[in-house]
Amino acid sequence: MTQKSFFALIGALALAAGTIAWLLSRPAGIGAEAPATPAIAAAAFYSTSFMDAEGRPQALGQFQGRLLVLNFWATWCGPCREEMPAFTRVHARWKDRGVRFLGVSAEDSAKVNQFGRDLGVSYPLWTGGDQVNELSRRLGNRLGVLPHTVIVAPGGEILETRVGPYTEAELEQRLTAYAVKRS
Repeated sequence: MTQKSFFALIGALALAAGTIAWLLSRPAGIGAEAPATPAIAAAAFYSTSFMDAEGRPQALGQFQGRLLVLNFWATWCGPCREEMPAFTRVHARWKDRGVRFLGVSAEDSAKVNQFGRDLGVSYPLWTGGDQVNELSRRLGNRLGVLPHTVIVAPGGEILETRVGPYTEAELEQRLTAYAVKRS
């Protein structure tokens, strides 16, 4: 291999690495990769358990029969921190109409609980380590981007999955549309 070929190969590898880094680091939204089709049956979804704020196991099955907004997030995720106050406000408006919100994080429960208290989150925040990441992946988040939100019908059908933050108005509009469909 000549010196010129060697440097061409190094340049090509650097370009490929830079492209991969760019694809993995770009924010969700315009031009971001859309979530994949969810690959989990309702029974498997509802049998998945996480730990609640008191350290007790809780199954997603307790939300069966209700419209569920399931949000995958982390304390270090800027867009997650931005959308959570909006989720709290929307949760307050919709909880009496049978809609439930749940935040799940792969982080340490003490850190998550403190974060929830500091931010005034009014819906449950559960933890589950790698199981959180695995469920997010099975629900279409191939790259593990946060936030990842999934809207689940009362029977377990995945209505919508979104990588990237919702605005309060967008989430309100989506819930209104799903409520009308259920009527």
